[in-house]
Amino acid sequence: MRVLFLGDIVGRIARNEVIEQLPDLRAELKLDFIVVNCENAAGGFGVTPTICEALFAAGADVLTTGNHVWDKKEIIDYIVAEPRLLRPLNMAEGTPGNGTVQVTNAAGMRLVAVNVMTNLFMAPNDPVFTAVNDALVRNKLGRDADFILVDAHGEATSEKMALGHYADGRASLLVGTHTHIPTADHQILANGTAYQTDAGMCGDYNSVIGMEKETAMDRFLGRGNARLSVAMGPITLSGVIVEAEDSGLASAIYPLRRGGVLAVT
Repeated sequence: MRVLFLGDIVGRIARNEVIEQLPDLRAELKLDFIVVNCENAAGGFGVTPTICEALFAAGADVLTTGNHVWDKKEIIDYIVAEPRLLRPLNMAEGTPGNGTVQVTNAAGMRLVAVNVMTNLFMAPNDPVFTAVNDALVRNKLGRDADFILVDAHGEATSEKMALGHYADGRASLLVGTHTHIPTADHQILANGTAYQTDAGMCGDYNSVIGMEKETAMDRFLGRGNARLSVAMGPITLSGVIVEAEDSGLASAIYPLRRGGVLAVT
């Protein structure tokens, strides 16, 4: 099985690029599933039902999110009705939506996606290690899924790495999101789980994590507090491709970078 995960979409130009390229990527890479983090797809802050529908129509099987999931209030009713749009599992009990979903493709393959948010340097949520363990107890490779993907949305590299080892042997892929910078540590862990600390973003890398660089620098230099706006330059699609055996454990992991200023992989 081959699965593509794309990191956080940042803004309109990036989302249009993802929507345009998804069908060709599915065919070129012979993908069985595509999972995309969409939490910054609407002007850099949140996502709307219309954007979700366009991403699904282009070929995304599951959409994950993170701390910006509620920035556009119209998403609340939509996420209740659309199980393929996830919010972090470890948000407080009673939060709209779900943090896990199982989808099945035309060939009968089953993918379970799990979306969590880490605890260090992030908004308060329930303990992330407990949430990951509970999800992987409820969903087992072979029994409930042919591929289990965990999107760990968080700031601290150490916490995401610890989560990777914690899930090792129980998930096909644990991949980090949120920092918008692709890390160079893609690997298969000792017990067969593919791992990358952060998938990076789908956005303009001639920027400060996808935002216009002059405004971002002014904020750091104390020269103002203007609202950040999305950088509008050439887009790099950034993510990771994982191949899994019949067991659901990973046999290969490759970074994907297309377009823009980063080296192509």
